[in-house]
Amino acid sequence: MTASTTRRTTAARSRIAAVGAIAVAGALILTGCGDQTEGGSATKEKTSDAPLFSKLPKKIQDAGVIKVGTDAAYAPMEFTEGSKIVGVDPDIAEALGKQLGVKFQFTSGTFDGLITSLETGRQDVAMSSITDNKKRQEGLDDKGAKIGKGVDFVDYFSSGVSLLVKKGNPENIKSLDDLCGKTVAVQRGTTYEDTFKTQAEKCGDKKLTIEAFDTDAEAQTRVKAGGAVADLNDFPVTAYVAKTSGGGNDFEVGGAQADVGLFGIAVSKENTQLRDAIKEALDAIIKDGSYAKVLEKWNVKDSAVPSATINAGK
Repeated sequence: MTASTTRRTTAARSRIAAVGAIAVAGALILTGCGDQTEGGSATKEKTSDAPLFSKLPKKIQDAGVIKVGTDAAYAPMEFTEGSKIVGVDPDIAEALGKQLGVKFQFTSGTFDGLITSLETGRQDVAMSSITDNKKRQEGLDDKGAKIGKGVDFVDYFSSGVSLLVKKGNPENIKSLDDLCGKTVAVQRGTTYEDTFKTQAEKCGDKKLTIEAFDTDAEAQTRVKAGGAVADLNDFPVTAYVAKTSGGGNDFEVGGAQADVGLFGIAVSKENTQLRDAIKEALDAIIKDGSYAKVLEKWNVKDSAVPSATINAGK
């Protein structure tokens, strides 16, 4: 019973209050019998007809989204068109979402902060052409020191690496050994930076200078300007940049791809239920053909994996 705009006598108000109290008490009894949800609210749990929705953690079922950290500057894997993040990874995620009954919500940030975002809980997964390797699984830095909890990977893509050089390849760069005594550009925090560091040790006195940048686009700009002789990327990315940048007049691929490895969707080691649900969804889209359609769309079908694996990287 609410406060009325009509004035009443004290006796009338008392009688009404008594009746109202009885009515409210009865309503509460009925509500208690009919609503067993937490907190006594009448909110219904979210459901979905998607085949793997029940496999997800309840927190994600309720949210209806999986929050994804990415670095959207890596065409064709993930990049922006207008304000939208598009590419191979978002398309694979969309197919996974249909199996899981939730949306994958991508947010772009710097690559070297993606795994940290899982440890802080800011993101649920990281999907950004991340090479699955033992260091990342165990949370180790380049020297083997512990720097984090580590992550699990659901492996979804296979790729080697290739050198991106200036159009015409003026320095005749065909392999990593050709880089000794020269300057290279690379995105900070990537396995490609590690590859250049390993090569620098091999070069010895014939020093290899490494310039690291926050984004791969910055590294590409350095090569285009002639300040560095090469950038290093996954083969699909290198081929795409060489084909599209400046109408195909800025860069070319230097030599053949090497060091074929696996890309993985990174998940906190504490979130095994989400990890296993994503693995099952990946197997489902491989089986129903939607995975192959995505790879064909982006001309990367040679990078298909036959089945989903966990932590299969070396």
